[in-house]
Amino acid sequence: MLIKPLVRRTAMPGLGLSAGITMAMLSIVVLLPIGALLLQGAQFGLGNIWDTVNRERVWAALFLSFKLAFFAALFNLIFGVLLAWVLVRYRFPGKRLIDAAVDLPFALPTAVAGIALTALYAPNGVLGSLAAQIGWKIAYTQWGIFLALVFVGLPFVTRTVQPVVEEIETEVEEVSATLGASRFYTMRHVILPMLTPAALTGFALALARAVGEYGSVIFIAGNIPLKTEIAPLLIVIQLEEFNYDAAGAIGIAMLVISFAMLLSINLIQIFSRRRIGHV
Repeated sequence: MLIKPLVRRTAMPGLGLSAGITMAMLSIVVLLPIGALLLQGAQFGLGNIWDTVNRERVWAALFLSFKLAFFAALFNLIFGVLLAWVLVRYRFPGKRLIDAAVDLPFALPTAVAGIALTALYAPNGVLGSLAAQIGWKIAYTQWGIFLALVFVGLPFVTRTVQPVVEEIETEVEEVSATLGASRFYTMRHVILPMLTPAALTGFALALARAVGEYGSVIFIAGNIPLKTEIAPLLIVIQLEEFNYDAAGAIGIAMLVISFAMLLSINLIQIFSRRRIGHV
C-alpha cells in the first residue's frame, strides 16, 4: 500500500508561499481598489452612472484624455523604438548621458515635470516665446497636454524594447543582406516582427500611464472645460465638491474604456506572437 507524502516536493521551492504573497499583494494593490470602485458604482446604480457620464463636459473630458493619450502613446511607440535602437546599436559621445536621461520621467515627480514644462513652453518661456514668434501656442492648449504625456510615456516604450534589441544579433541582418535583401526589407520582415510584441507592450504601458496622468498635465493644460480639461481633473473636482458618487461614475467610465483599449492591444500582441511562431 502506497502512502502519499504529506508534503509534495516541487522543482520550485517556496512556490505556494511566493504565490500566496503575490496574490495577496495583487488583491491589496489592484483588485480591492477596483472592487471598491465597482461596488460604489453598483450602489449608485447604472442609471445614475449613465446620467452622470452622459453630459457634454464629461464626454469632452473623456474624449480629450483618451484621444491625446492614444496619440502620445503612438508617438512614443515610433520614437521610443528608434531611440532604443540607437542606444543599443550605435556609439556616440554623450550616449550614457542620454541613456540615463531616458529614466528621468520615472524619478521626477509629476508636478515638478508639469511646472518645468510650463516654464519652458509658456508664452514667456524659452521655447514658448520662440513658438509664439511663428504664431504657435503650446502651453495651455492641447499641444501642451500632448507634450506632457509624451514626456511621461517615452521611457516605457524605450525600456521595454531595449532588451529585445540587445538580444537581436547583428548576424541576423548580415545573413539577410547576403541573401540579397535590402535594409528596408530586412527591417520590415526580419527586425520589426521580433520587436512587435515588446513594442506593443511598451505602447500599452505608455497609454495606461497617459490616460491617468494628472500632475504633469494640470499645470500646462489650462484646464478650460470642453477644451483642455482632462478626465482625471474632472474626477478631482467632483471629489473636492464631496460628490463621491459622480467621481466614482466618471472613474468607472474611464475604467471600462481603458479595459477595452488594453484588451484590444493584448489581443493584437497574442496575434503577433502566434504569427511569429508560425514563421
